[in-house]
Amino acid sequence: MEVIREIAPLRGRIKEIKGENMSIGFVPTMGFLHEGHLSLMRKAREENDYLVISIFVNPLQFGVGEDYEEYPRDLERDKELAASVGCDLIFSPPVKEMYPRGYSSFVEVERLTERLCGASRPGHFRGVTTVVTKLFNLISPDRAYFGQKDAQQAIIIQKMIQDLNMDLELVILPTVREEDGLAMSSRNKYLTPYQREQALLIYKALQKAQENIEVGEKNTERIRESIREIILQGEEAVIDYIEIVDTYEFQPLSILQGSCLIAVAVKLGEVRLIDNIMVEV
Repeated sequence: MEVIREIAPLRGRIKEIKGENMSIGFVPTMGFLHEGHLSLMRKAREENDYLVISIFVNPLQFGVGEDYEEYPRDLERDKELAASVGCDLIFSPPVKEMYPRGYSSFVEVERLTERLCGASRPGHFRGVTTVVTKLFNLISPDRAYFGQKDAQQAIIIQKMIQDLNMDLELVILPTVREEDGLAMSSRNKYLTPYQREQALLIYKALQKAQENIEVGEKNTERIRESIREIILQGEEAVIDYIEIVDTYEFQPLSILQGSCLIAVAVKLGEVRLIDNIMVEV
């Protein structure tokens, strides 16, 4: 397994791989890998000849007062985990390599980025789409793999690929959860044991919503209220949003219809957690 830190040698290696007519599967990450990342990597390994991952904590997607400096980093651990699932190449550049002095170009998807996490974190998705576009340009993957836990992000990236005629397939895989249901996230390590216990209420609330829908509930305000009541059983839980929207434009729904996303963001202390379920009605 190779680890490349600079763009020039990366381009050279990708050119070699493409010259051998090998398909490239790509998993972009910010590192501190967990089973959610590894599940994406296994699928990419299965479906492609060559597996590339990126490990880059992207400063553009962090807002003022967010946890960029504190975001967990452990490249040696990540290298071991990536090698264990058959990764061929890790691209892990320093910030100055991706954003040299004078950098001033950005990619922005409109409308889809204005609701949900976009409303709470202005500029976040511009940072995501910019770095992902740069990584796609550098790695030229045939397929890129994202998780449903970041459903809004995945849908935005899919829209960007379509709008900009990017020549790759986006593969979205189900959320990977701990045994008790908590969605895997690198930020989970910051939860105190008490907060970790309260965090379980998020998925419990989404499961209850799913059960209500399965027995015929379609009124989104009632669904939203049931989610709110369960999450607020956690003494430290502060709800950022509970949204029930369509999966095309993220427009709010009063009655469930078609393909729907039920998404929540909750803060426990300084830790912000997101989770969601998709439903078809």
